[in-house]
Amino acid sequence: MTKKVSVYSTPACPYCVRVKQFLKENAVIFEDIDVSMNQEAAQEMIKKSGQMGVPVIDINGEIIVGFDKEKIKMALEL
Repeated sequence: MTKKVSVYSTPACPYCVRVKQFLKENAVIFEDIDVSMNQEAAQEMIKKSGQMGVPVIDINGEIIVGFDKEKIKMALEL
């Protein structure tokens, strides 16, 4: 079963780049949501995570804040 993965990020955030690189390296298909350009998505991210900081990763409704490689691996069952 494919998990729905969304990454809330900004272009200037180094951890966002690392999260996306990690997902690509593991052949994980994800939606990249640029919250610097999309106010609605930023509000959605804050509502889901209670955080203003990026990256916020949504894996099938499980919210992971920041580039927590172990949590991401567990959520994706890698």
